Amino acid sequence: MLKKLIDVPRRAVAGIAALLVLAAALLLTVLSEGSVQQPVSASAPGQRFSAERAISHLERFATEPRPLGSPASDRARDYLTRQLRSAGFAVEIQHSVGSRSAAGLATFGRVENVVATLPGRDSTGAVVLAAHYDSAAAGPGASDDGAAVAAMVEVARTLSEKGRLRNDLVLLFTDGEEDGLLGASAFVREHPLARRGGVVLNWEARGVSGPSLMFETSRGNSELVSLFTDAVPHPRGDSSMVEIYRMLPNNSDFTALSQAGFAGLNSAYVEGASRYHTADDSIANLDRGSLQHVGENMLHLSAAFGDADLPGLASGHDATYFRIFGTMITYSDALVWPVAILAVLLVAALVLIARRRRLASVPRILLGAASAVLPLALSALLGQGLWILLVRLRPGYDAMGGLLHRPLAYQAALAVLAGLALLGWYLSLRRRLGPAALAIGAMMWPAALGVVCAASAPGASFLFALTAMSGALGVLLALLPVRFAAWPVVAVTLGNLIPTALLPLLARNAFIGMGLALAGVGTACLALFGLTLLPIVELLFPSPARGVGRRVALAVPLTAAVLAVGLVGAGLAVDRFDARHPERTHLAYVLNADTGTAAWVSGEDEPTAWTGKHVNSRDITALPPGYARGRLWTGAAKPMAVAGPEISVQARDGDTRTVHVESRRAASSLTLRVDHQIVEVTAAIPGATPVTLAVTGTRANTWPAEIRFRDLPPGGVDITLRTPGADRVRITAVDETSGLADAPGFQPRPPGVVASTREDGDLVAVARTYEI
Repeated sequence: MLKKLIDVPRRAVAGIAALLVLAAALLLTVLSEGSVQQPVSASAPGQRFSAERAISHLERFATEPRPLGSPASDRARDYLTRQLRSAGFAVEIQHSVGSRSAAGLATFGRVENVVATLPGRDSTGAVVLAAHYDSAAAGPGASDDGAAVAAMVEVARTLSEKGRLRNDLVLLFTDGEEDGLLGASAFVREHPLARRGGVVLNWEARGVSGPSLMFETSRGNSELVSLFTDAVPHPRGDSSMVEIYRMLPNNSDFTALSQAGFAGLNSAYVEGASRYHTADDSIANLDRGSLQHVGENMLHLSAAFGDADLPGLASGHDATYFRIFGTMITYSDALVWPVAILAVLLVAALVLIARRRRLASVPRILLGAASAVLPLALSALLGQGLWILLVRLRPGYDAMGGLLHRPLAYQAALAVLAGLALLGWYLSLRRRLGPAALAIGAMMWPAALGVVCAASAPGASFLFALTAMSGALGVLLALLPVRFAAWPVVAVTLGNLIPTALLPLLARNAFIGMGLALAGVGTACLALFGLTLLPIVELLFPSPARGVGRRVALAVPLTAAVLAVGLVGAGLAVDRFDARHPERTHLAYVLNADTGTAAWVSGEDEPTAWTGKHVNSRDITALPPGYARGRLWTGAAKPMAVAGPEISVQARDGDTRTVHVESRRAASSLTLRVDHQIVEVTAAIPGATPVTLAVTGTRANTWPAEIRFRDLPPGGVDITLRTPGADRVRITAVDETSGLADAPGFQPRPPGVVASTREDGDLVAVARTYEI
């Protein structure tokens, strides 16, 4: 029972032809999924969305960083207010204190949300368009989230000119998203519109290019997805993204709004992520086609939801949705289990037919399935191993988190490594178990994954269930007695079209979304795709009884290994840091006001040439107590003549203390490090309602607790903290100002070097420690 699953005359030619057909299908899939809209000029009719008109808004507010509380943020707020009022919207500024808790961390900040409303003519509820107008401190945020903000202004103008929608339209421009969804949290806690609920359409960006992907929904999304696929001319995204995002710790303003009861959709473009949260998130690097896609989707969805019966969109179940060769497919989650079970039954039928035709025995098939874990696991290990090697060869990659500027050669190397793992496994077992047993056993993996996902992540089950179903059906059809010599390879090739449209795209999304720091995930997906190709690949080999010969058995893997090494070398040559593709660096100036000593501090794994001009040691003894987080590099710095932040005790009740903290140098941000765990924190400033947060867990690699206040008022803030069982606590207060230009001895970054995305970099930090 060492037979091929299918065989045809001139099988090598037939196998090559089949692989070329699948390569063409793969190319079509990548091109269709990666394409974006052509930008529409400013001279286009007013009822159309124009990226060029939206760019004119970006040029007014997204040319410089606008972090929470900055003058640039104030200018953006004022510009948005003027534009929306001129478009006929009623505009208010919500002044509040936003808050968010994480493990051992409580974050607060003064926020100013811009809320614009246009009442509906016969409203069934509110449709909320949401985006944040603040940016990361490191860059102007033209994409994150300036593009969506500019698109909302342009959509507001277009919709107001068309006349009122049926439903109320609310444009929510949140503040402080980059510091922890602070504006969104304040909106859902205090604003009357939040208590009404409705549908929210949130818009984000995690790169500077690519199509706008609808990647997250509220639960019970069936009717929302149906409206989305009907209303949007060029929908992108699929339900597997929804399931994956629900499992991740990532969040956006949509998180706060959906948890408050809003139904809705969340969209973002994610390509070009090497520029995310850096100085290169600029108008010059923004893909105008991406902006056009965002704006068109926003305009069509606003109109569709604006005229819908919003209560009628409620649903008790989710939908599966995805695209195949440019066509959007949707079906209810009620079909997820039937599809997964059908895939298992088709694979089981193939096992029985193969046994009856003496192509493979059941024990051999089961051994083939069990052994297939080896290439999947080896592919993942090789992918992660390559990333470790790349960081050793080019330490600057570490600060990029795997989101490289030009990763194509490395991605090709990962594909070759997946092929190498598959070939090593296949050639080792081909004569022992037989090609048919290995191919059928391999099909059990996507069938099993389809069932696992049906139970745990229904929206992702289609990726594997349809792969197994289509592959098994193709082979079953190939085994029919058809009087056409090439029929078996035609049937198997047709059966492989679905896997070709699904699995490589899954790997591509993993590489784009997670970066090469988690390269093993995408590489394993490629290996899984390779398993589906075994019946076709087998056509390239001679009869199993003859074997492939020792030379071929050695030459094929050796060639793949040489090719992988060559691609890595090409990647290192192509993906060099330069002015257009800069290296990330992390540096802060820290003054210990208790001792009067100052230090340069960097969290880089290995200092870059520029950072090395400031730091040269691992010695952290000069740093304020509790300041260090993780392993740091330090270097001596000239002290500045400034006063440290001041803490005064206002009250104590058992293990609860109230302290007043202010910056005597009028710093914009404040961080408190506490040497005991905190379970509750309240922040109070004049003119705002005090905000209380429950805190669980502790901070890693530093003191157990941390409290932050962004956009600190000139008079400071009252902080009440509860530290169970602590009679005395030490608190290190750190006030922070953005930018290093005023730090003595600072050497400006040369071209090709930008600040990293760590929130504690590019700061002048002055610290003083108190025992209370």
